[in-house]
Amino acid sequence: MPSPSAAGPGGAGPGISLRPVGDRALLAELPGLPEVLSVEAQLRDHPAEGQVDVVPAARTVLVTVEDARYVAALADRLRTIDPTLTAGQDGTLITIEVQYDGDDLADVAARTGLSEEAVVAAHTATPWVAAFGGFAPGFAYLTGGDARLEVPRRDSPRTAVPAGSVALAGEFSAIYPRESPGGWQLIGRTDAVLWDLRRIEPALIRPGARVRFSAVRELVEVRSGVAPGPYTTASSDRDTTPAPVASGLTVVHPGLYSALQDLGRPGLMALGVAEAGALDRAALRQANRLVGNSAGSAVIESVHGGLVLQADEDQVLAVTGADVGLTIALPDEEEREPALCAPFLLRAGEVLRQSPPASGLRTYTAVRGGFEAEEVLGSRSTDSMSGLGPPALGPGTRLVVGRPAAGSTVGDPEEPRRIGDPEVLRVIPGPREDWFEDGAARLCATDWTVTAQSNRIGLRLDGPALARTREGELPSEGAVRGALQVPPSGLPVLFLADHPVTGGYPVIAVVAAADLDRAAQLAPGSTVRFRR
Repeated sequence: MPSPSAAGPGGAGPGISLRPVGDRALLAELPGLPEVLSVEAQLRDHPAEGQVDVVPAARTVLVTVEDARYVAALADRLRTIDPTLTAGQDGTLITIEVQYDGDDLADVAARTGLSEEAVVAAHTATPWVAAFGGFAPGFAYLTGGDARLEVPRRDSPRTAVPAGSVALAGEFSAIYPRESPGGWQLIGRTDAVLWDLRRIEPALIRPGARVRFSAVRELVEVRSGVAPGPYTTASSDRDTTPAPVASGLTVVHPGLYSALQDLGRPGLMALGVAEAGALDRAALRQANRLVGNSAGSAVIESVHGGLVLQADEDQVLAVTGADVGLTIALPDEEEREPALCAPFLLRAGEVLRQSPPASGLRTYTAVRGGFEAEEVLGSRSTDSMSGLGPPALGPGTRLVVGRPAAGSTVGDPEEPRRIGDPEVLRVIPGPREDWFEDGAARLCATDWTVTAQSNRIGLRLDGPALARTREGELPSEGAVRGALQVPPSGLPVLFLADHPVTGGYPVIAVVAAADLDRAAQLAPGSTVRFRR
């Protein structure tokens, strides 16, 4: 099976080779970081038709588009790019005060042959440049430092690296914006706030900015309760939509897990923010269509049924997705059973219950007028990876309902979507198919089992391990929803909406965008097959 050619879909500009990443993205491979920054800058200043996200990494640039019909235009745009043009810098200089007492400082000194004082001097001598983001919101890969500081990642990553840790890995330095696992070498810590949604620009360090580290004996904690930086205070930035009505619904029980979701946050992957949003977007759109909402209105996404809601006032609802049973009751009154995929009335005081699903995994509950919550970066979605958006629903959560759009009407009942057993998902060979024996053929010849460790970040699959044909690490590169990434275990992980925006494991294939809604309904224990 041939690997993706350097020509990709129609070839590319000098020094650029293209590899398809599913049916809505291309990965541009480049000689090095200067060319990466050049291509990223040119696409930022002059976007391709339908362009959504541009994710630069160490030697690649991932570009996503709205729809498969724009991929050819994207390839045409890349053919016009000269990666040898020097990318301009934004000129911003950010000073970060650091207390150099990191747990790995002595080890870094030993590895580099420098004293600890010389490591600090080298780290602070000249400004670093933020090359690209990724991993987490506010995390920036800094380059351009002293070459003597190049050290490998730790042999055994830490399960928790404290927020504010200043670290080294390879040619890069970085600051961890929040506590998270990590394998970088820790040399110090800072109190700088790397990510704050109250700022006009939430990320303190954006690609292109220069960063100078300054050594201090101790950090002075500012207890103002407000992070430094400009904040959105202008009246023009405020939401001018009508205030939501007071009536709503109360969560009696959220089931296994329930959260608000809409169509997510596209266009922010360069800042480390995944699109997130509903995993089964067809079910979300269907639920909103049935109650007369716009397609992107917020709904409740629930896992494995069990959601119990009580109406504070009369509401029109619809439930779609997994095949659950619905019951409505008032105390001491006979139950009634509304149909799935059809609008129904829930009167004030009545309680709606969802049973565990006979098939499928996730349900989508829409209310006429939509659920209201504070928007974070343009979305009401809960992102389990980054922590953005409203918290998951709990017992007693009050859900405020908005006003229906003028002239909107409820829809007619629709047929529920059948969920296959086994489910067959179409795939496009991935950008690193050539890292594996027989390419994607073995992936497609196997019945895979969805494990209980799966979540909104990805489906973890069990089956015979896929064998690599090459050793070594893959430099981190942009990843998309639907990517089948293969860690050293050889067992694929199918990325879903809350996936990390960059990854260091090879992607053997990518599920077609049109099939990802069905992937969202695969429960633990389900069998899934892939078809090229």
